[in-house]
This record gives sequence, C-alpha cells and structure tokens, in this order.
Amino acid sequence: MHSFDLGLIVLYLIGITWFGAHFRKQQKSLKDYFLGGKTTPWWAIGFSIVSAETSTLTVIGTPALSFQGNFGFLQVVLGYLLARIVISLLFMPHYFRGELFTAYELMQRRFGLRLRRVTAGTFLLLRALAEGVRVFAISIVVAIVLGTGEIASIVVIVCLTLFYTFEGGMTAVIWTDVVQMFLYVGGAILSLFVILGQIDGGWQAVATAAAAAGKLQVFDFRFEPTMEFLSRQYSFWAGVLGGCFLTTASHGTEQLMVQRLLAARNIGDARKALFGSWAVIFFQFALFLLIGLILWKHYLDSGAAAPQPADRIYPEFIWNSLPAGARGLVTAAILAAAMSNLSAALNSLASTTVMDFYKLKFSHHSEAHYLRLAKAATLGWGIVLFAIGVLSRQVKSVLEAGLGIASILYGALLGVFVLGVLTRRVSEKSAMFGMLAGLGVNLYLRFATPVAWTWYVLVGTLTTVGVSLAVSAVVDREEAQ
Repeated sequence: MHSFDLGLIVLYLIGITWFGAHFRKQQKSLKDYFLGGKTTPWWAIGFSIVSAETSTLTVIGTPALSFQGNFGFLQVVLGYLLARIVISLLFMPHYFRGELFTAYELMQRRFGLRLRRVTAGTFLLLRALAEGVRVFAISIVVAIVLGTGEIASIVVIVCLTLFYTFEGGMTAVIWTDVVQMFLYVGGAILSLFVILGQIDGGWQAVATAAAAAGKLQVFDFRFEPTMEFLSRQYSFWAGVLGGCFLTTASHGTEQLMVQRLLAARNIGDARKALFGSWAVIFFQFALFLLIGLILWKHYLDSGAAAPQPADRIYPEFIWNSLPAGARGLVTAAILAAAMSNLSAALNSLASTTVMDFYKLKFSHHSEAHYLRLAKAATLGWGIVLFAIGVLSRQVKSVLEAGLGIASILYGALLGVFVLGVLTRRVSEKSAMFGMLAGLGVNLYLRFATPVAWTWYVLVGTLTTVGVSLAVSAVVDREEAQ
C-alpha cells in the first residue's frame, strides 16, 4: 500500500462528495433538480458533455486499444463531429420549442403517449445495462488500488456518487463534471510524461518502433462488399458512419446527453456546448491512445508480460510504476471519470422515470412530492446499477462491451426520432413496428453474425425507418380510408 497516494485518493473522494452535496440548497423544483434551473453557462455544459461522454471505459479501455492495435479508433471520433452537425440542425430546434424535461416528450408531441413510454423505457434499459458495465470498470481500478474484491470496490464509488447526486441534482452533476474532467485529463497528461520519461530514447524511440510495427496507422480505407469488411470495427467507413450514427443516437435521443442540452439557457448556448465538447473529446481520445502506445513500447523493451485482461494495463502501470504522489493523483483522476459518468446516469435515469412515467399517470401532486420522488428514484437506480455491475464481471473488453450494448438499442431509438422530426405521415403504430424490427435485426447481428458493433446503429436506424415507412404505406393508408 502507498499510504501517501491512498491519502490523496481519500481526500479527493471526500472533497468531491462534499462539493457536489453542497448544491442541495438550490434544489427547490424539478426544473432545478433535473435541468439545473437552466442557468448554467454553456462552457460548463460543454465540459459536462465531455465527462458524460467519457467514463472509466474510456480511460482504461482506450489505451488498451492502441496497446493491442493502432490509432484506428480515431476514425470513430471523426464520426462524432458529423453527428454534432446533424443534431444541431435536425433535433435541437425541436427540443427548444417549449420547455422539455426529457427527450421523450418530443415523441409524445409527434406520435402519442405510448411511443413516449416505449422510447423512454428503451432508454432506461439501454442506460442501465451500459452503465452497469461502466460500474464494473470502476471496480478494476479500485481493486488494484485497495486490493479489495470487485464487489466491495463497486460499493465504495457507487455510494459516494449516489450521495452527492441524490442531494445536489443536475447542478451538482454538471459542476462536479467540470472539476473531474480537468482532473482526469490533467492526470492523463501527467502520466504520459512520466511514462515517456521511463523509455530509453524518449518519444523518438517510441515513434520509430511504432511506425515499424504499423501502430501509427489511423485510416483504413479498404472497401469490399464482404463479411470481413463488415467485421472490421475500425475501418474508415465503419468508424465515420458508425461513429456518426452512434453519437447522433446518444447525444440526440438519449436522456443522458439531451438533458445537458436542455439545461442550456437557449439553443445558441446548447450548440456552443455541443461543438466545443468535440474538440476536447478528440484531444482526450488521442491522448489515451498515445498513452497505450507508449506502454506498448515499455513492455516491448522490458520483455515483461502485459497484465491480462488488457484493460488492466494502464491502471496497473499507474499504481505500480509511477512515483509517489503522481500515482495517487492519476488514480483519483480515473475515479473522477467514473464518478462523473455515474452521476450523470443516475440523474438522467431518475428524470426519465419521474417525468415520462410517474408524473404522466399521477399529475395532481405538488412540486415537493415530485422532488422527493426524484431523489427516491435516484437512490433506486443506484441499487440497480450496482446489481448490474456485479453481473458484468465476465466481459472481455469493458470499452467495446459498453459501446456494443448501447449500439444494439440505439438503432431503433434513433430511427424513430428521425421519423418523428422528418415525417408527418407515419403513425404511432407504424413507428412501433419499425422499432421492433430495428431491435430484432440488431440482436441478430450481435448474436448470429461477426458484424462489428460499429455498424449496429446504422443498420438499426435504416431498418426502423424502412419498416416504419413500409408498414405506414399499407396500414396507415387503410386506416385513412
């Protein structure tokens, strides 16, 4: 045990929990609890988007990708930029007509109450499963640091994050996100220079060896209509198209991200936050891929066996090889990424539960009643995410498992949102048929084919839209007659 580093970590955990909890005095209404009162500056929302888009999966999973492969994952990040353009032009104008609390209220406006509940329920399932994998990823770091079992490790972080999210609502989530983002990006920069300093020959030696091994490759433009092409996760086509559709779904239809955009003062601030966040996202993915590359050279030089699974490479090196103080700060930074994402998930799950289900059925209660229920829902979802995290301990790659789970459901969700904003003819019934078809096709791709997860959202979206339009041409026309 490194007592000084443990002290830094404990100090961070106590400090960030206190900082988040002190926002509880501002929580007087649902608008305060779920939207931060719509008073947050755009730059803080932008940093919060980065923190929500990042997680322990990113921090420990991204270095493993370049350690085992190359920089091809950056092709996916280019798709993230295209997605922001689509969201800004297609979805945002609809979200800022009137005061919305959740993304799924838009579905009721266009289709009806049933589809609002179906899309909200899809989000709850999607976010709970994907966040459960992220909760497990937290345990990898905490178990290495404290030497505790995975379950005990999960308990520590979930309880602390749950406390300040329960007390401080969306305001606490956003401002703790800002602090935590600077901490984990700063920690990554620090670790990069420390690791690089341990390589004989420095960056020149890393670059020479990496170039010879083909590890500096970013783009893969190969295109052929074969199953092998569809099974490659990080080709240019899968990356840009897959990244675009994945992020359009996550940032344009999922409450976790839409809630941050809705917390902006106006549509202009929301757009600035969205595009500003991409620049930071690109930088941080490149940073973590670079760390993985330097670690590859380190293990190549030392001849030592790399930790297994690959997700342990970065956190184990930090705790075992960085100097005192640095390892405590960088480990705290990884925990910061975990806590910021978990707090965002808890608040968005609670807002969807209250606004899209309970308040729709029981609309006669006071604001104080709904606020108490929102806090109870936050607590309930904390217990659910803990349980899913415990059940997620068998996954091979936490980053790809989290993205893969989300991608299966995102296609159907994005497809029905596209129908909602681009069509007027498709009915609620036809849209629901399309959603079922999109989900069914993606489940088939996941469990019966080698098709990579980067294609799931694109295929699911096209299937949902295509089937909905086809059913509408028959069913809606007959009903109109």
